[in-house]
Amino acid sequence: MNLPRVTYSNTGEDLSGVHAHLDAIMANVEARLLGKSRPAFVGGHDRNEGRVIVARSPIDRDIVLGEFPQADESLVNDAVDAARAAFPAWRDLGWARRIALLRAGADVLEQRKWDVSVACLVEVGKSRLEAVGEVEEAIDLIRYYCTEMEGTDGFREERPPAVPSERSDVVLRPYGVFGVIAPFNFPVALSIGMMSAALVAGNTVVFKPSDAAGLTGRLVVEALVEGGLPNGVLNLVQGGRETGETLVRHPRVDGFAFTGSNAVGMSILRQAATSQAMRPVLAEMGGKNPAFIADSADLTVAAAGVARSAFGLQGQKCSALSKVYVARDVLDEFLDALVTATSKLVIGDPRRQDVFMGPVINEAARNRFTSAVEDAAIAGSIVLGGRQLAGGLFDRGPYVEPTIVTGLPSDHRINRDELFVPFLSVLPFDNLDDAIADANRSAFGLTAGIYTQHKAELDRFLTTIEAGVLYANRASGATTGAWPGFQTFCGWKGSGTSGKGGLGSWYVPQFMREQSHTLFGSL
Repeated sequence: MNLPRVTYSNTGEDLSGVHAHLDAIMANVEARLLGKSRPAFVGGHDRNEGRVIVARSPIDRDIVLGEFPQADESLVNDAVDAARAAFPAWRDLGWARRIALLRAGADVLEQRKWDVSVACLVEVGKSRLEAVGEVEEAIDLIRYYCTEMEGTDGFREERPPAVPSERSDVVLRPYGVFGVIAPFNFPVALSIGMMSAALVAGNTVVFKPSDAAGLTGRLVVEALVEGGLPNGVLNLVQGGRETGETLVRHPRVDGFAFTGSNAVGMSILRQAATSQAMRPVLAEMGGKNPAFIADSADLTVAAAGVARSAFGLQGQKCSALSKVYVARDVLDEFLDALVTATSKLVIGDPRRQDVFMGPVINEAARNRFTSAVEDAAIAGSIVLGGRQLAGGLFDRGPYVEPTIVTGLPSDHRINRDELFVPFLSVLPFDNLDDAIADANRSAFGLTAGIYTQHKAELDRFLTTIEAGVLYANRASGATTGAWPGFQTFCGWKGSGTSGKGGLGSWYVPQFMREQSHTLFGSL
């Protein structure tokens, strides 16, 4: 089947064939995948222990995703023990054989990408193209990290000898067992990205997906295992906060990879620091991402990029745009363009081709939205949206309108806190440096974007904004759209813990530690 690949940036490509294929397969995929028991997977075997949770789709609470036994402390212990027992052989297998097995897993995922895409869509409420694009990204992540390992000879570097009779080199070596804790919003790509980097580096993994994404968590594990991973190398435990905390407290876990909130990420870092030995914590922890619209900007392009980044996946991306600074001279014109672009976004069942926005993930998210609307109405003005939707399907899921507000003080909590809902604050500026300085007051520093036709303004933005992922003049997204091998994804300040991000050459080495070899003689 010769269909175009879906990415986060090819919005102008003819994807009618992709939609036709989804129309043809979706009902069958749902019938095959939904409503089944999805147990833990430990040491190569299914484990059904634990209190069973029946998960339902945010699209429609009448859709049962499946049954998920919640892992208790005993099962988490078994998973860590299985990973630790498998580690020596996995480490000693060597990088060449490891990448062969992971590439085989990527091939299996590619064969199953339509199934996984539909599961992701129904489980999280993503639009069609967001879901398919995410699975494509996950496949690329595995292959990219394998290529990085291959191109560096397993991260080995020869060094000049101190004396002629010696040989010296430096090699990066795995830590041991990594705990990988993933969020709901990118349950395929973020899970695969963290797991594949840990695995290709020679670590074994205990993986806990979000309790709102247990179906896709199980499916991606099955794909990687089908590629030939030995028993115990990759272990899955299902559960919520209690399961995650048990994994984080475990003394025999050697490192953690986490994507989620700053509060949870920093708590993992603090817990890891209580042990006698250093344990790495690679955490990506969200953002409060700004964009800047200069008076020279193409306002049509800017409005399109702002709307896509603010309201794609219902604002539930760590890279989502949540506040936009607009030059005062073009504020009214830009607002008109933004309202026009946003008003065209279709809200509804994301299984439909025309829908851009589905539901938010749960009632807690809807409550955050409602609280923000109430606060904005008091302190500012609601330009568009602000309503919870009702009637028909909207009564069976948490659907809300994309919302644009103005007039909020720069220090209002809506302009400082990560909301993770489709909510955009518009702030006027008279001086770009002042606007950037205000954005830099944020505790976060993940993504940022600018629209300008002046090189001096672009250079000023690139030089002074405190964020790790920057974009300029993109209609496909003001602050979103990173792809492995093209953009890296590094959180500054409260958005990350290491100063190096995923999707690039600096990621896999963080799952390893340095070892130098100085060898005398000819052996």
